[in-house]
Amino acid sequence: MTTIIGSRDAVSTGSDLYSPAKEKAATRGVYSSRSPFLLRRIRILLGSVKVKLLLSLCIVFALVFFASRIGSLMGWNPHYPSSASSLSRGGYTVLINTWKRNSLLKQAVAHYASCNGADAIHVVWSESDPPSDSLKAYLRNIVSSKSQSAHKPNFRFDLNKEDNLNNRFKPIEDLRTDAIFSVDDDVIVPCSTLDFAFIVWQSAPSTMVGFVPRMHWLDVEKNGVPYYQYGGWWSVWWMGTYSMVLSKAAFFHRMYLDLYTYKMPSSIHDYVTRERNCEDIAMSLLVANATGAPPIWVKGKIYEIGSSGISSLQGHSNRRNKCLNDFISLYGAMPLVSTNVKAVDARQKWFW
Repeated sequence: MTTIIGSRDAVSTGSDLYSPAKEKAATRGVYSSRSPFLLRRIRILLGSVKVKLLLSLCIVFALVFFASRIGSLMGWNPHYPSSASSLSRGGYTVLINTWKRNSLLKQAVAHYASCNGADAIHVVWSESDPPSDSLKAYLRNIVSSKSQSAHKPNFRFDLNKEDNLNNRFKPIEDLRTDAIFSVDDDVIVPCSTLDFAFIVWQSAPSTMVGFVPRMHWLDVEKNGVPYYQYGGWWSVWWMGTYSMVLSKAAFFHRMYLDLYTYKMPSSIHDYVTRERNCEDIAMSLLVANATGAPPIWVKGKIYEIGSSGISSLQGHSNRRNKCLNDFISLYGAMPLVSTNVKAVDARQKWFW
């Protein structure tokens, strides 16, 4: 303050030349001495507002997140709304493979009948005795009652005289759709997830699109002959790559039913019949050999409602390794193509 008063005295007495610039600089000095305190107060206020805003946003996001997840925490909701009613190409045909598990078959048929994208439901029946009239009547009534659209899915059994895993890929007459969704009787895919996979398949209808990825890799090579390993889910998780999707829950084009039955080497048919295993590997090799492209893995929660199958039996991995290498020797080359692409529904993700 002393300096400021002195400058004013100099102006009033004329002892020094008057300078407007000096007076403005001197006056500015008054506020410059106060400005750090004002800026500090403003920063503190703004900081507290930011913290409160961030906390509020975090609470809101947490509430929305838990609200969206509460359904999945409670378990599978078989009647989750389906959006496939507007999908093109006539929807898809659900092809259910079953074997002496009528209770599971009833659950599977009831669920897939509720999916609006299902144009037809076919049950591959390979038991020695045909389905009973009561079972057929029950399932027809279920399809009619569970369907949520005006167009009721066409339902029927595809009967086979012998028990053979090749039966699940026999051509079907009078199909109205190009898309086949092949599924086991103990696998449930929510309708919304199934509809999304169908959309993905429409973008690449010549390949397989499914929910159960598997992989292969070159293990050793002896005397110029390569030996490959078959990798299950944990191998896919660890390596981040895959080259097959299993037909226990996968879309493919109807033309592959004809190719599998009439064009694939009969030696592979005989192998599947004899070993009662690996028809899914055979189909993956067939599609890869025809397209030269990898399959597409769709990320989505699926539910296995039955007891453990043949994959839980001792020696299953060794049998799958043997199947893979025997099939490759019959093809004379390795047709499988590896990829790390995964289809994800961005509507179900916070960040993408």
